[in-house]
Amino acid sequence: MEFRTFVFYFLSAILVIAGLRVITSRNPVHAALYLVLAFFTASGIWMLLQAEFLAIALVLIYVGAVMVLFLFVVMMLDINLDRLREGFWSYLPLGSIIALLMVAEMGLVLGGNYLGLFEADVQQTSADYSNVQAVGRLLFTDYVYPFELASVILLVGIVAAVALTQRERRQSKAVSPSQQVFVKARDRYRVLQMPAEKD
Repeated sequence: MEFRTFVFYFLSAILVIAGLRVITSRNPVHAALYLVLAFFTASGIWMLLQAEFLAIALVLIYVGAVMVLFLFVVMMLDINLDRLREGFWSYLPLGSIIALLMVAEMGLVLGGNYLGLFEADVQQTSADYSNVQAVGRLLFTDYVYPFELASVILLVGIVAAVALTQRERRQSKAVSPSQQVFVKARDRYRVLQMPAEKD
């Protein structure tokens, strides 16, 4: 078995296991960490396919967006952040394992290229070949309708998230200017007479 094939099966196994753990994990923090691992593993597979632009885009966009989305959900649901901070050290073993797997994956993919561990008879692209140009041409010609459909689905998801958060009418914290103008000084404070306390 060639080294490239071994790396592909190794990354694919991690990707499948991480994807299963995303949907079976009861803890949302663990699910988000497994999702980050799945994205990193998928980017490693893209690197094996010499699609560097897609690999970097997957890491930069999806990993960053998922973590921002996770924080956004935590802030919207008014989760007690103090309780989350209390259990920080309980997430350290899982986070360390995932970080080590990510480092191992990137080391296998990038180190294999530099050390010549991959087979040499793979068809290589020319130096002036652009992944970005090829992806753009395919995206806006052959796959323009799925691209537009994905954007509509994302728009529906955004509108649904806003509608779910505004479903319950909350008390407005806005202050009426007319009430501020007619407030008198004696309504703002009271002077209390308290007897002195002696020890």
